[in-house]
Parts: sequence; structure tokens; C-alpha cells
Amino acid sequence: MALLPAIRLACLLLLVDLVVLAALAQLAPALAHLGLAAVWLEAGLRLPAFTVAGRLLAPGGPRGAAVVLSLTPAAFLTLRSLLVPYSAAPVLLATAAPVWLALTHGATAAALLVWAVPSPGRDTGTESPVAVRQLLALALAEWPVLGGAFFFLVLAVLGETAGPYCTGKALDAIQHGDGPTFFTIGLVLAADLGSSLFAGCRGGLFTLAQARLKLGTCYQLFSRLLRQDLAFFQGTPAAELSTRLANDVPLLCDVVPMSTNVALRSLGMALGLGGFMVGLSPRLALLALLEAPLIITARKVYDARHQVLQRAMLDATANTAAVVQEAVSSIETVRTFAGEEEEERRHSQAVTKMLGLKDRIDVEQALFTLIQRALQLAMQVLVLCHGRRQLREGTITTGSLVTFLLYQAKVSHHVQALVFGHGDLLSKAAASRKILEYLDREPTGDTGGTWAPTTLQGHVAFQHVSFAYPARPEHLVLQDVSFKLHPGEVMALAGLNGSGKSTCAGLLERFYDPGTGDVLLDGVPLRDYEYRYLHRQVVLVGQDPVLFSGTIRENITFGLESCGEEDVRAAAATAGALGFILALDRGFDTDVGDKGGQLSVGEKQRIAIARALVRRPTVLILDEAASALDGEGEVAPQQWVRSGWARTVLLITHCRRMLEAADRIVVLERGAVVEMGTPAELRSRCGPYSHLLQRGPGAGRTETPRMD
Repeated sequence: MALLPAIRLACLLLLVDLVVLAALAQLAPALAHLGLAAVWLEAGLRLPAFTVAGRLLAPGGPRGAAVVLSLTPAAFLTLRSLLVPYSAAPVLLATAAPVWLALTHGATAAALLVWAVPSPGRDTGTESPVAVRQLLALALAEWPVLGGAFFFLVLAVLGETAGPYCTGKALDAIQHGDGPTFFTIGLVLAADLGSSLFAGCRGGLFTLAQARLKLGTCYQLFSRLLRQDLAFFQGTPAAELSTRLANDVPLLCDVVPMSTNVALRSLGMALGLGGFMVGLSPRLALLALLEAPLIITARKVYDARHQVLQRAMLDATANTAAVVQEAVSSIETVRTFAGEEEEERRHSQAVTKMLGLKDRIDVEQALFTLIQRALQLAMQVLVLCHGRRQLREGTITTGSLVTFLLYQAKVSHHVQALVFGHGDLLSKAAASRKILEYLDREPTGDTGGTWAPTTLQGHVAFQHVSFAYPARPEHLVLQDVSFKLHPGEVMALAGLNGSGKSTCAGLLERFYDPGTGDVLLDGVPLRDYEYRYLHRQVVLVGQDPVLFSGTIRENITFGLESCGEEDVRAAAATAGALGFILALDRGFDTDVGDKGGQLSVGEKQRIAIARALVRRPTVLILDEAASALDGEGEVAPQQWVRSGWARTVLLITHCRRMLEAADRIVVLERGAVVEMGTPAELRSRCGPYSHLLQRGPGAGRTETPRMD
């Protein structure tokens, strides 16, 4: 809440109160003989006036300000009359000295300002309540386990509440000379043992719910991330995602069962023990309960800071992990440019920021703990002094006072735990906002239609396609591109860097959807095909293919539910990989290492081609990949088409021999089609294709799709 609305509301309430009290002063003689009832009647008359004025004239102020201002004087005067029966406190605020009015509004204004003070960098949105609702919705899936935990929680609270009461009765029996009986000792032991047993069952079930929730959330989050589009992954570092999974998910899943456990247990204990305290001594109970608003106020100020620092801490941790992973994964580039010192500096800055935030969190937590303990000690001393006075008056027994003091220590502990649990829930919900955002993201990467015909001809058509990458929407990579790829032919895309060749491959693979125009397969737009069916029929092999940790066989059959050994061997032989695979000690069971690091670039390309061919795709896209076949590369695609391994092949290559071996060539220049035809036709025209051949072998290298 902003400071300006709080100040405006405080001034408005003062003016309204002056008018209301002036009117109530005329009724003071009639109300004076009612005693404390007059105090609460006055509060009841002031409350609607404050509420209406605040809603109409200061809508930006806190809604609870009217309640605080109207009820606080009545509560104070009631408490003072109970604790100090012959005090000089006024009966009505309307007839009191101006200092009482100034004190009331001053205290209320101070409370409003403390509540309104924003923390540095704190978001002013309403994400915390929304995040809490999302957390509770996640935990609802484990309701059977949580229901059992709540049942044992109630039993544990009853046992823990009865323990001090039985102890007090035993002390009174000893004081009267009766001595402890077997029955009283049995009650104390039964209460303590039952409380311990039920508390253990409660804790075990909450731990089980926490583990199940963590497992389910990790699975749900990973599944949701895998189904996002490429633009999401290009804008989110992989290290950040892995750190979120490793750090934020446990934080998120710990807080729901833990906070629910602490909150319900503390609430039940506070209400139960508070009822016993009121029964033992109403005056001491009212005095002890003064600790609650003081602790809540202090906790609110601390939580406002802690939420911001914890969120910043998680972001700094994710950034540190990203720096480490980026440096390790690019170690060859770091060594090439002697950038070790630069990477050390980046890592040092990230770690320093992370440790600085951690130190601030620890210091503020220590200060809050000190304030909390001081308030608790002050209230204990105050209650002990008034208890000593009541012992002298004979209104309370020694056993009852001991029981009350035991209850007070427990109630204080549980009130603090309740306030802490609420603040911790809000803090961790806000800190885990990224995880909740990821869980709320709709899948956009594996969406598609329902069209899945039994056979495909392999006719591809680009119809007036224009496209710009999401990161640079103002820069058109393709502009009104139209060409066709017929079944049974090998067509090549040629062009300079940035001409749009790999972008066409990405659109055909449906990594992206065109901005305008359509990409058709057998006359049907790609978006109408079922997702898994489309990627079984249209397969891409890139220049630097990625292999996953595992065996060669697992990489070739990746994504296939069932694949026979004969199909795997035949695909490897067609891709030219069978010879070197069989030469390995373990053959197809050889582990390729992280990202295929145990193999050479050419070997990885051959395995990737085998992974594509084993699917017998309708459309095979080779993006600078067929060069791995050495001398047979220029004729291999035609052989695959003739032998039925692929029905249509699209080549993206800078190799002149492969361009000349293609059935047709489409030449792209600055995202537009400038020429198409057979290699002989294009050479005879002496146009862009001829100029491209004259520029040398590297002129037509493919562009990077994400930076096109």
C-alpha cells in the first residue's frame, strides 16, 4: 500500500471523528450510566461513519482502518478497567480530554504508516494471494494423505492441551496435602504419551504428502516445459530452468504441507490453550493476549523485507548456475580466446551478489528474532507481576498460576509460529512465482490438429510465406516465399548466410508457424496434422545433431515405441554408420557420452541420419548433414528416395557437388525466392545461382535458426 493514501485516510478519519464525537457529546449524560456498554456503543456508532467516509472519500486507503480506529479505544478502556478497576480512564471518548483523542489517532496513524511503508524493490501487485491459492490447489491432489494428517493433528492438539491442565491439578493436590494419586499421574502420562504418538503420526503423514507433492510437481513442471515452443527456450537459459527444478520446486513443495501443518497445529493449540487461560484467569488472559498484535505488526514489517530478499536470492542463485553452466559448456571457446579471467570475474560477481543477499537475510532474521524474544520476555514479566498480585488477593491458586504460565509460554510460541507460518507461506509463494508461472503456461510447442492419414505422398508447398522470429518481430526473415517440393525428388535450397534456408526447414518441421501464408503437406496445412504423426513423417537432421546420453541403439530408436533390431541395423547401414559401430567394442550398446561427446562430428551425423531413416519419413530434411557421407554424399539422398527410406528430400547445403546432384534448386536471397529450376537451367541463366557457385564453397553456409 502506498504512503499517500494512508496519510490521506488518517487525516480524513480525524476530521470525521471530530464531527461524530461532537454529536456524541450531546448524548454523553444519557450514556454515562451504562458503564462499559457505553464505550462499545460509542465504538459501534463511530464504525459506520468511518467506513462510509473511507469508502467514498479515500478509496485507496486500507479497509481495516475504520475497524482499528473505532474498536481500539473500546478494547483499551475495557482492558484497563479489568486490570486496574479504579483507574482514571474516561468512560467515553467524546467527553475525554483532547490528549486522549490525539493519542488514539496518533497510534492509529502510526500503525497505518508502518503497514504502508513499502520495502525496496517490492512488487505492488497482488501475486501473493494468487500464488497462495495456486499452492493450495496443488496440495489438494494429496487430500487423502493430508486428511489423515489433519485427523492426527487434532488428536495431538487435544493431548498437548490437556497435559499442562493435568499437571496443574496434580500440583494443587500436592499443595492441599492429598499427594499425587495414581489417577492424576496416569492422566499426565496418558496426555503426554498420546500427544507424542499422535504428533509423530501427524509429522510422518505431512512428510509423505510433501514427498508426493514434490514428485508430482517435478513431473508436471518438466512435462509442461517440454511442451513449450522454441521461442520460450531461446529466451530462457537452460541453466535457469535446471536450477528452478533443483531449488525452487523443493521450496515450493515444502511450504504447503509444512505451513499447513504449522498453521493448523498452532491455531488449534492457541485457541485451545487460550480457552483454558480464560477459564483460569480472564484478567491475566487479556493481558497475555496483548502480545499477539505486537508480534503480528513486527512480523508484517519483517515479512515485507524477507519476501523481496528471498526472491532476489533465488534469482541470484539461478544466475550463478547459468554462469557456471555457460562457461563449462563453452570451455573450448573460452580457451580459444583466453577468456578464463573474464569468466572468473563473471562468476565472482554472481557469487558475491548471491552471498551479499544471503548475509542481508541472515542479519534481518537475527534482528527480528531479537525483537521477538524481547517482546515475549516483557509480556512474561508483566503477567508474572499481575499473577503475584492475584495470589495475594486469593483470586488464583498456585497450581492455577503455574498452569497459566505454562499455557502462556505455549500460546506465545504457537502465536509466533502461526504468524511465522503465514508470513513464510506468502514469502515462499512469492519467491516461487516462476514455478507457478511455468505451471500456468499453456503448452504451445506440441500442439496440433487431428489429421493423421494412413499414407502421405510427400508433396510440400510453401504458399506466400512470410515470417519473423518472435525475438525480432520487426525483421522479416522470409518475404512472400513460394515453392513446391514434389514426391520422389531431391530439392536443394541455396543462398548466402541469412537468406532464410534454415528458417524454411524450421517452418517445415513446424518449430514455428508462418506469420502469413501457409506451409502445406499434401495440400493440408501443417497445423492441422496431429503432432506426433507430423514429426514421424517430417524429420530434420542438422549440421551439428544432438545425441543424448545413452547407447547408440537408444539414440537411433529415440522417440519410437518399438523398433526391431533389423530395422536399426538397416538404417545404420544406409546412413553409412554400421561399419564404425560394429568396430566398437560394444557395438550398438556403446555409450555415446554427454551430447555424444565420445564420438566424432561425422560419426554423430551418421547416427543422426540413421535415427531419421529408421522412421522412413515422408519428408527428410538434411541441413548441412549429408556431407558426413563423404564421397557418397552427393548420390545418397537419391538412393534413399529410390529405395523407399524417404519419399521426398530437402537439402540445405553449400556443397557444389550435392547442389549439382539435386533434381531442383531453389535460390533464396534476403528471404525471398529469386530463382528456381534444375541445376543445368540455373547455370545457363548466369543468374544468382551461378554467382553463388563463383563465390566459393563457403558462400552458401546455413544460418543459425534462432538468430536468423
